[in-house]
Amino acid sequence: MTPAPYDTGCLGWRPGSVPRGLVLGMLTSSCIRRRKGTVMAENVYKVIELVGTSEQSWEKAASAAVTKAAGSLRDLRVAEVVELDLQLEEGQVKAYRAKVKVSFKYEGGD
Repeated sequence: MTPAPYDTGCLGWRPGSVPRGLVLGMLTSSCIRRRKGTVMAENVYKVIELVGTSEQSWEKAASAAVTKAAGSLRDLRVAEVVELDLQLEEGQVKAYRAKVKVSFKYEGGD
């Protein structure tokens, strides 16, 4: 069996049993991993919610949200699609919409 791409053992999960919806690379702040005797630093991440739109697909809608966020936010870490819907006009699909939660390293401020 191939090991998980990140240490899930400290969360009590085994490879292949990670709960649905967990984004790869995302760990809770209560989980501190040790590698070669060093403790990984604790960090804080801010999560914002964005809605991207596209006339072509949900994938392009999600990508548009992340691309736009990357233009004004530094150090983006994780993006999770949380909702998909369609904008309709006269019974026809006008646009695909993707609600995306984006996290980035919090450096203070508001």
